[in-house]
Amino acid sequence: MITKRNKNVARKKRHLHVRRAITGTPERPRLNVFRSSKHIYAQLIDDVNGVTLASASTLDSEVAADVTKKDAAKLVGELVAKRAIENGHKVVVFDRGGYVYHGRVATLADAAREAGLQF
Repeated sequence: MITKRNKNVARKKRHLHVRRAITGTPERPRLNVFRSSKHIYAQLIDDVNGVTLASASTLDSEVAADVTKKDAAKLVGELVAKRAIENGHKVVVFDRGGYVYHGRVATLADAAREAGLQF
């Protein structure tokens, strides 16, 4: 019997491989991205203390509901960068979450860079 590989299991395996090398510190938190079929989420994580410092998603009221997924990812990137800078975090390490750096993930990262985050 032919079985189809689960893409999310493969993504989680890639994410664990990346997470061996990337950790967030209080000085340089980790900008994590999670992408579902409808929404995209981004959060700044301090792995040393185990706390989320800032977050944004397409579920926030600041992000318009009637835009395309790519435009929504751009708005989420700008919003998470604004919230991070307000909390005093300008330099971060980017964690793409096992996703290919393409499409919505790349759009979010580029928007965060343009809004002032450094990674």
